[in-house]
Amino acid sequence: MFEIRNKNKIKIHLTIEEKIEKTKKVCSSADAIIIGAGAGLSNAAGILYAGKRFNDNFKDFIDKYGMTDMYTAGFYPFKTQQEKWAYWSRHILMNRYNALVGKPYKDLLKLLQNKNYFVITTNVDAQFYKAGFDSNKIWAVQGDYGKIQCSKSCHNTLYDNEKLVNDMVKSQQNCKIPDVLVPHCPICFADMEVNIRKDMYFVQDKAWYDAAYKYEKFLSENKNSNIVFLELGVGYNTPTIIRFPFERYTHIFNNATLIRINLGKLEIPQKIKNKSISICNNIENVLPFLLD
Repeated sequence: MFEIRNKNKIKIHLTIEEKIEKTKKVCSSADAIIIGAGAGLSNAAGILYAGKRFNDNFKDFIDKYGMTDMYTAGFYPFKTQQEKWAYWSRHILMNRYNALVGKPYKDLLKLLQNKNYFVITTNVDAQFYKAGFDSNKIWAVQGDYGKIQCSKSCHNTLYDNEKLVNDMVKSQQNCKIPDVLVPHCPICFADMEVNIRKDMYFVQDKAWYDAAYKYEKFLSENKNSNIVFLELGVGYNTPTIIRFPFERYTHIFNNATLIRINLGKLEIPQKIKNKSISICNNIENVLPFLLD
């Protein structure tokens, strides 16, 4: 257990302008910054799972299955692999391969220029990689839309899916892909699955464990430094990955500061209120001010 010394005490009742100025100063003077990114960051980048973007691109699936958004559609109990991969190939193509790098990711990269940083994210759209963040400083905990795995995790190898996904999208008709494109495990011949954490069979390959080790090493090496936990768009879907650990580290690390930026869900535990800044605003609006 680390001794608690609140050297970076922060005035709790601040205007949003004061919070942004304080955030700029804290980030500027930080010895290390850990980015914790959730779905809110990609939403701010325009990768929206509902509304016009969904309705315009999935009208046939909406009409056939009554889907309302891409998030809940990801849990739809398709009866056949042909139907499942027709949906998922289009979902992956839109959100992984065709989605341009959002401005918030570009702004964040500029903010971290020449900084000692690490990224932990629950997002599976590879925006951090596509934006040019150092791949050795990213831990994508929940997987990657660009990979497929054995649905029974009979082995821990992941496979790139870009060509397969493009072929599926080009060949699908009536919300189905041809039988010949349905992927099967090369080892046990079970169905293949998208490499995203949704059940006990999620594959964590060597690269995943290497990234986890680097993250823990970064934490250990910087626990006594002036460290900032910059949390962006993280809610309560998977709070044990980023939200709760960031709060715990802020509490036990001597010189840690938590910065939480989100549209709501900004609750800060009382024990770290004087070491935290919460900003209720659009991430895409806040990041440019931090660069100014």
